[in-house]
Amino acid sequence: MDLTKINHPHFLKKLTTEEMEVLAESIRQFLIEKLSVTGGHLGANLGVVELTLALHKHFNSPTDKLIFDVGHQSYIHKILTGRTNQFDTLRQYKGLCGFPKMRESKHDVWETGHSSTSLSAAMGMAVSRDLKGDNHAVVPIIGDGALTGGMALEALNHIGHEKKNMTVILNDNEMSIAGNVGALHKALGRMRSAGKYNKVKDELEVLMKRIPAVGGKIAQTAERMKDSMKYFMVPGMLFEEFGFTYFGPVDGHDFKDLEENLEYASKTEGPVIVHVITKKGKGYIPAETDQKDKWHGVGPYKIESGEKIKPVDAPPAWSQVVSDTLEKIAANDDRLAVITPAMILGSKLDKFQKKYPDKLFDVGIAEQHATTMAAGLATQKMKPFLAIYSTFLQRAYDQLVHDVCRQNLNVAFGIDRAGLVGADGETHQGVFDIAYLRHLPNMVLMMPKDENECQHMVHTALEYNNGPIAVRFPRGNGLGVEMDSDLSSIPIGTWEVLKEGKDAVILTFGTSIGMALAASEYFHKNGFNIEVVNARFMKPLDEKMLLQIFERNIPILTIEEAILQGGFGSAVLEFAENHQAHPQIKRMGIPDQYIEHGDVGKLLDEIGLNEENIIIEMKRLLSETETKQKRA
Repeated sequence: MDLTKINHPHFLKKLTTEEMEVLAESIRQFLIEKLSVTGGHLGANLGVVELTLALHKHFNSPTDKLIFDVGHQSYIHKILTGRTNQFDTLRQYKGLCGFPKMRESKHDVWETGHSSTSLSAAMGMAVSRDLKGDNHAVVPIIGDGALTGGMALEALNHIGHEKKNMTVILNDNEMSIAGNVGALHKALGRMRSAGKYNKVKDELEVLMKRIPAVGGKIAQTAERMKDSMKYFMVPGMLFEEFGFTYFGPVDGHDFKDLEENLEYASKTEGPVIVHVITKKGKGYIPAETDQKDKWHGVGPYKIESGEKIKPVDAPPAWSQVVSDTLEKIAANDDRLAVITPAMILGSKLDKFQKKYPDKLFDVGIAEQHATTMAAGLATQKMKPFLAIYSTFLQRAYDQLVHDVCRQNLNVAFGIDRAGLVGADGETHQGVFDIAYLRHLPNMVLMMPKDENECQHMVHTALEYNNGPIAVRFPRGNGLGVEMDSDLSSIPIGTWEVLKEGKDAVILTFGTSIGMALAASEYFHKNGFNIEVVNARFMKPLDEKMLLQIFERNIPILTIEEAILQGGFGSAVLEFAENHQAHPQIKRMGIPDQYIEHGDVGKLLDEIGLNEENIIIEMKRLLSETETKQKRA
C-alpha cells in the first residue's frame, strides 16, 4: 500500500485482517527506513503498529479522542492521519514534530512529551463530554512505565471513583526508557502470566453456580469464596479494585484479539482497562533483542546491521563526564547515593550501576519521590546526588521548595539537558531551570564551561555542606579538553575572567562562552577590548567582581541559553538595583516563548542568540556609551 495516499483512518474499517497485517508490515518497513536517516523513537513505535491500527479501525478519530501518553509512540497515528509525506523532516527544524501536535492535525487532541499525563487529560475530556451531553469515546493510551508515575495513579483513583465511561489502553511492553521498576511492574508481570482474566472469571462464575444455594448463609459463603478465589487466581483484580473493568491480557500483535477486546470494552459501562501486551521494537531484530532499550530514541543507523552512525573520536558526553566523576567519588566515599527517575541510560549511569549497584537507585518515573527521597537521605548525613533532566526536574518543583530548600538540606542535583536540546522540542528544552531555581532560598546553581570544570563542579557539589546545590550541563558532547587527574572544589560564587578588556564586559557561562569569545575576538581586530567572564555561578553571583565592574563604569552584556525572565541577566539587574548602581546592561537569552524542535544552531539563529547578534548588541552598547561620554 502507498502510505502517502492515506489522508484519514476511516479506510481501515473496510480492511480484512489479512489486509491489516500487510499494512502493518508496510508501516514497519517505512519507519525502519525513514528513521535510519532522521533518527527518532523507533522501538516504541514498532511495538504499537497493530495496536494503533486496531484503535483507529475501531474508534472514529477525531470525534473519539485518542490520547497518547508521552507521545513518542504516535508515529503510526501520524501516518494514518495524513502526514506520511512529512516524515523526511521528522524532528527537524520547521519539520514534523516527534510528538502529537495540535496545529499539525485535528486528530492530535492532546500535546505531550512528559509521561503519565494522559489519564488526567482523559478525565477532563470525559467530564466535558458528559456535561455537554455528547456521546464520543475517550481513549487514553498509556504505557506500563508511565503508569508508575504518581500523576497516573492519582488519575486512576479519581476515574474509578467517578465511574466515567472511558477505555484505557495499557500498552505493556515491560519497558519505558529503561527497565521498569517497582511493585506495580511486578504485578503487571503476574497478570501477563496469569492467562485471560475474563476466561478465568467466567469459569469461576460457572463453578460458583454449581454450588447449591440453599439458604442465605450458603449463598453468602459462595460469594465470599468466589471473591477470594478471584483475588488468588486473577491479578487483574488490582484494577477492578480501582473501579475499572479489566480485559486482558490481550496480544497486541493479534488483530483478532485486539478487535474482540475493544468491542467488549466499548459495550461495557464505566471505566475499562484493556491490558495489551506488545513487543518493543517488533519487526526489527536489533531493536527487538535490545535488552537495555538503546533503541528507544536513536540517531541515524545502518538498517542492515543496526550500527549507529556516530562521529568518530568525539569528546565524551557531558552526562558521561558526570557519571565517571561519580564513580571516582564513590570509590572513596561510602556516603554517596545516586538517584535517577528512570534515566539510567539517558544519564549514562549504566556503568556506575554495574560497578556500584548498591549506590544507585532507579525510582521509576517518579521525580517528586526522587527529590524528597534525596532530602530524606540528606537528613541522615548521606550525600545524595539526583541525576535528572532539566525538563523533568520541573515536575518536582514543590518538593524542591518544601522538602529540600526550606529545610536547607545537602542535596546535590546533576541537571542534564540544560539549555536547548534540539529534536525533542519544546517539551524537553531545558531553559527554565535557572529561573525556577534561582529564586529559591538556600539554592546554589552553577554551570561549567567545559568537561574539566564539570568534573570539579560535581566534586564541589558533593563536598558542599551548606544546603542544596545544582550543577547544570548541556546535552551532547564536551569540548575535548584535557582532564585533570585530581578533583578539586571551586570556591562557591566565584567567576573567572577568560579574556581581559577595558571597553565592555560580557558575562556568560556554559554553552554561550564560545560565541562570546568569538565576538570578543572580532572587536579586538577592530580596536576594542571586550572582557569575557565565565560567570559559572548563577547563584550566588560573584558580588566582588560585579562591584568592581560597576566601578569601572563599562557596558555589560549578559548572555544565557535560558529563559530571560527571572534568569541570570535578571539577577545582575537586581544586584545593580540593590547597590544603587546604574550600569548599561543588555540581556540576551531565550525570549518569552516556547522553542520548538530542530537543530540547536538553527534555533539559536532564529531567536538571535548567536555571534552575529552579540556583535550587533555590543556595537549598540559601545555606541550608546560613546554618545553619553560626549554629552558629559
